Amino acid sequence: MEKKRVTVIGSGVAGLSTASYLAKAGHEVTLIEKNSTTGGRARKFEVDGFNFDMGPSWYWMPDVFEQFYNAFGYTTKDFYQLERLDPSYRVFWKDNTQDDVPANIDEFYQWFEDLEPGSTKKLDQFLKEAAYKYEVGMNDLVHKPSLKITEFADMRIVKGTLKLHLFSSFTKYIKSYFSHPKIIELLEFPILFLGAMPKDTPALYSLMNYADIKLGTWYPMGGMHKIIEAFEKIAVAQGVKIITDCEAKNFNYKDNTIFEVNTLNKGTIPSDIVVSGADYNHTDRMLAAGNSNYSEEYWDKRLMAPSSLLFYLGVDKKIDNLLHHNLFFDEDFGMHAEEIYKDPQWPSKPLFYACCPSKTDDSVAPEGMENLFLLIPIAPDLEDTEELRAKYFDIIMKRLEDKTGTEIKSHIVYNRSYCLKDFKSDYHAYKGNAYGLANTLKQTAFLKPRIINKNIKNLFYTGQLTTPGPGVPPSIISGKVVAEEINKRIQANKI
Repeated sequence: MEKKRVTVIGSGVAGLSTASYLAKAGHEVTLIEKNSTTGGRARKFEVDGFNFDMGPSWYWMPDVFEQFYNAFGYTTKDFYQLERLDPSYRVFWKDNTQDDVPANIDEFYQWFEDLEPGSTKKLDQFLKEAAYKYEVGMNDLVHKPSLKITEFADMRIVKGTLKLHLFSSFTKYIKSYFSHPKIIELLEFPILFLGAMPKDTPALYSLMNYADIKLGTWYPMGGMHKIIEAFEKIAVAQGVKIITDCEAKNFNYKDNTIFEVNTLNKGTIPSDIVVSGADYNHTDRMLAAGNSNYSEEYWDKRLMAPSSLLFYLGVDKKIDNLLHHNLFFDEDFGMHAEEIYKDPQWPSKPLFYACCPSKTDDSVAPEGMENLFLLIPIAPDLEDTEELRAKYFDIIMKRLEDKTGTEIKSHIVYNRSYCLKDFKSDYHAYKGNAYGLANTLKQTAFLKPRIINKNIKNLFYTGQLTTPGPGVPPSIISGKVVAEEINKRIQANKI
């Protein structure tokens, strides 16, 4: 295969994945990153002995990570120690109770049975169907470039359409099995935080419940950024040249083909192929201005997954009654979802998530202290002011203290907030989104933004705004899918 000069824009998970696969195939790959460190949304920062992961904090689908490492002759344990969390996480409910979600499957079944007598058999069938969706979805559907509908004419997929529940509502599907509100909210939570209104999401995504319940919740000792360190080591080992503090500005063309990437402060980079792992809208509308795949009207009509208001806190004591992962479902689930997706506004009574990795990992906080990460999912493109951030900080801190029975606020020795303005500034995130596109039926598979530019034959896109979608495992796969499509087109002399 002909060797090409490839420039990959953005060092997030998808960018690092793409760069590694292309370099392994023999291409000369340069990866550029606008920020001073690699990782994109999965960056970290260190301050006063605290090591904060800035973005992803849930390690689900360990098989996807292992497959990536295996592709380059490694295994997960070559890079970090992976621990399964047990309990997986804690949920605080509206009725002032709390439940620890067990990692042990027998204990999980018993918990469901205690909540809703007779649910054990239903859960067994639910998980069997979710396992099928996971196997077909993660091994077939997500590995397709989604350039045309005929890709999905595979007989395994066609025959399994009914079993995949592609055209069924996630909420209706769950309620056909269970009636207890705690069970329903538990099963819907991955959708609220990463997707869309559960009632507008295909029931295919019960595969996320299989990932949660059966495959488990894990943690790489040292922090989630250990993933980025591993990916960067693999990229460099393949020969990828990584340049940080290097932001793409625009492209130079000849016959509608990019031959150079112009950067703001590092000159021009000769390129036969360009892959953007930066925000799709930013690349499409700004970097490739005049050669966009989609209009601004198209983008404005897309339903985005949530943005987030985040707080990174250093606390000078240990906090009682928290696990590593904690979901605060002590307010109305449906109302918060409506205020993200249907009537975008700052939430009246927000649900929130608290991550306390120092419960598992002593290395992320000074001795006797806690590393605390708080997240409120919010609608994208809202007003973002310091006053609003402070207001919501006070709201969730009061509830956090009430639920844990622990004074926390007066013990905070470090406090940093991160919200819409920061997502826009650091990542050019469209409307300040944190998670890409919502996983609705109209934005699934070949209905997502395409991985190749229709006007520029050597410009490709990877990451959470294109196929297969948001999340770390899908971003890993996105890099592989784009790399395979590029190599296929090179072999066919289309590039």
